[in-house]
Amino acid sequence: MKRHILFVDDEPNILKGLQRSLRPLRKQWEMVFADSAANALECLEKDSFDVIVSDMKMPQMDGAQLLRVVQKKYPMVVRIILSGHSDQEMIMKSVKSAHRYLAKPCEKQVLVDAVDRVCYLRDVLNAKSLQYVIAGIDVMPILPGLYTQIMEELNSQDASVASVGEIIAKDIGMTAKVLQLVNSSFFGMPRHVASLMDAVILLGIDVVKTLVLSIEVFAKFRETTMSILPIPKIYDHCVRTGVIAKKIAGLEKMSKEESDNTMITGILHDLGRMLLAENFPDEYREVMDYVKKYGVDTHDAELEILGVTHAHIGGYLLGLWGLPDNIVEGVTFHHTPSDNTVKEFSICGLVHVADLMEHHEQMMPNGWDRLNGLDTDYLDRYDLTKRIPLWRDFLQKK
Repeated sequence: MKRHILFVDDEPNILKGLQRSLRPLRKQWEMVFADSAANALECLEKDSFDVIVSDMKMPQMDGAQLLRVVQKKYPMVVRIILSGHSDQEMIMKSVKSAHRYLAKPCEKQVLVDAVDRVCYLRDVLNAKSLQYVIAGIDVMPILPGLYTQIMEELNSQDASVASVGEIIAKDIGMTAKVLQLVNSSFFGMPRHVASLMDAVILLGIDVVKTLVLSIEVFAKFRETTMSILPIPKIYDHCVRTGVIAKKIAGLEKMSKEESDNTMITGILHDLGRMLLAENFPDEYREVMDYVKKYGVDTHDAELEILGVTHAHIGGYLLGLWGLPDNIVEGVTFHHTPSDNTVKEFSICGLVHVADLMEHHEQMMPNGWDRLNGLDTDYLDRYDLTKRIPLWRDFLQKK
């Protein structure tokens, strides 16, 4: 099935260049080219699109304003913004409305890969009602206590990168959003940034202040959500899972980048649970009731009630935001690493083990012999099941 892509730019030469360079894709993509935001909105009224790719600087209505309208009226459309590196103020305007930020000029393959990836993710998450809400998310919920901490720190005269980074690292929503921004093409980083401290340093205190204080990208969890899920416990579990995963990565001699990505994946692996509870409180309360009634795992109850799991939801959103494939895969398949198409032991397998280890350590500290729920087929494939006792002993000595 063809993808429907809408390109928007007020410069005729750029539109012609896009048409020319993307012509070989006309069998896969149905492309429409609009020379203004007004024309783009007319196109959206007449036809449905999978993706909109808009220039930032345009007269009358700029790209950020256009994408805000699209977000409100057509939330299912994936939104990509193109902007120059000097347009930091403009980029910040689009933080709540754009899924992806690509630097201008943008290489053809970078653009093609971005569009193909977000379309693939939409195909994986085939529950339309969930797509509708998740694609429209522009505010990340965070713990009330951490929200107060970050507000106080950023409002203080001596706010430091170290203290801000430490607070962000404790929060799943802030971690996800900061990494989305710092790893966008707009910032032009030579490598992927997975360290929260590095991310805050690279963004700078002023950008973080703008995110939190001016744009209001973050908001406290609703009381309803806090009544459905033990949010603080989930946060603690996710942070501890990230720490365990990173320690195992170090024991297995993984590179610093792989270790950092592993820790971030561990921290983010349950992001989808909180997004589901925040955006679908009635349905998620039913999920939790199902867990209590039948004694099944949460992800099995989610499949039964919602048709998707929190792992799918978290991976879908992080993929839309352009985080690296191994982090997206790690979140998406942390319960079922055998479903990952990557034919090697990867982050999803390591986080799968770390997640189970953390649960067992809480229930049976220093007293478990085997991991219930382990995807043994996956671990056996790489002859790693026998290393789990070594990982356990290593962690318990620390």
